[in-house]
Amino acid sequence: MSQSHKWMVGIALSGLLLTGCVSKVAEKEQYSGFLPNYSGLQATTSASGVKVLRWTAPGFKPSDYSAVVFERLELYPEPKPNERVDLKTLQELQAFTSTSAKEALSQNYRVVASTRDLRSGERALVLRAAITGVSASNEGMKWYEVVPVAAVIGATQAATGHRDQNTELYIEADLVDSGSGMPVAKAVRKVFGKELKNANQPITANDFKAAIKAMTSDMQALLK
Repeated sequence: MSQSHKWMVGIALSGLLLTGCVSKVAEKEQYSGFLPNYSGLQATTSASGVKVLRWTAPGFKPSDYSAVVFERLELYPEPKPNERVDLKTLQELQAFTSTSAKEALSQNYRVVASTRDLRSGERALVLRAAITGVSASNEGMKWYEVVPVAAVIGATQAATGHRDQNTELYIEADLVDSGSGMPVAKAVRKVFGKELKNANQPITANDFKAAIKAMTSDMQALLK
């Protein structure tokens, strides 16, 4: 095979490789079990252009509600900190995401911590949400790395921890009508943070703050 043919094959293969690279939405095996069920979730595009798995009950109208019951995001399942993601980082992510969600919700609703705080006759949504995972994964191969020598180099870098990595935060949430107890919406979102230099670099809360703000802005837009 000539060198030019090798390049053409490499470029063609790159399309297949990139298709199978890092998924923009959570895979079924990444569901945590936090939600009562995951039926009906469909990939859709948020207001900011990000792919998200979401289900909304037919006929659901956010304008029918004036309050949201929400205290804070949970960490689910019980967190297991390690050398890359310590407990302090998890708690900072929990606090920052909870605050950002409350700020977004308060643009359209009265936010209370408990159903006991609801006014008589007030229609409210109950928001349950959790951070279900924090991870970093090797970036997908770029098209030029399909050339045999570069592919070998890329694989070696990945094996030795020197390849760039994507940071990923997994969040699951559902909304329930406080009166009927019926679900009205649910979502599973894979949030991409800053790119890390290698597998030895610790993950911090700051890596996700901009992406979390974008996510809660999307929530505000959905619930207008």
